[in-house]
Amino acid sequence: MSLKPSVLLFSLLVAALLVLPCSSALAAKSQDSQIKQLFSQGAEALNQGNPTLALEKFDAALKLDPNLPEAYINRGIALMRLEQYVEAVENFDKAVKLAPKAPEAYYNRALAYSRSGLYDKAVADYTQALKYAPKDWQIYYNRGNAYLDQGNAGEALKDYNQALTINPQAAEVYHNRGLAYLALKDPQRALADFDQVLKLNPNFARAVYNKARALEQSGKKPEAIAAYRYFLKIANPGADATLVHQALERLKVLEGK
Repeated sequence: MSLKPSVLLFSLLVAALLVLPCSSALAAKSQDSQIKQLFSQGAEALNQGNPTLALEKFDAALKLDPNLPEAYINRGIALMRLEQYVEAVENFDKAVKLAPKAPEAYYNRALAYSRSGLYDKAVADYTQALKYAPKDWQIYYNRGNAYLDQGNAGEALKDYNQALTINPQAAEVYHNRGLAYLALKDPQRALADFDQVLKLNPNFARAVYNKARALEQSGKKPEAIAAYRYFLKIANPGADATLVHQALERLKVLEGK
């Protein structure tokens, strides 16, 4: 449900009016340049889907300067991609200590908590992130996901509504709000949301599957059968394998086979 963590860009803070001896200044400049290069290489490795190489680059940067919150955040993201969530949280903890007002540190730690099933901690971190980034729709969206995973569809709806107020074109938010309506046994509103998803992204296969569920919940058996069959046509056999199996099972029940 959740969005992918975004890679942070790195900027060095340069102290104004700091006069150093010539040799020291050159050494510091050389180290700063090396840190920037390592950080850039690590970010590029993350963007190219190589978290192992990214870890190497961020480790090297932190050896030169162990007080870079951006490096800890991005190293934590790399660890999440390797499904090493405990270690990822440890890096986000360090980032929070170094930059206690950085929403990215709380946001990414919340993602790690969610993927570990620690939804209470995730909600707390998303809430903290919103103190410093109150107009970031992705934080509301992901906090809604944590609430939904907790089984608290009512609170999830509030966050999805807020996310859509900020970004009314976010198909994934409509989709998950539809899931919340399904959980609340409100299939008509769920159908409206899944239809909106498909207007924004006609190839959103999971929306078709969940639309079939909403039709079934509404007692519209022929329409549900048609939607399940359409889902099977457009589904990705790999990524949607579990839903494909479930759709086939529902068709057996609905068609009496």
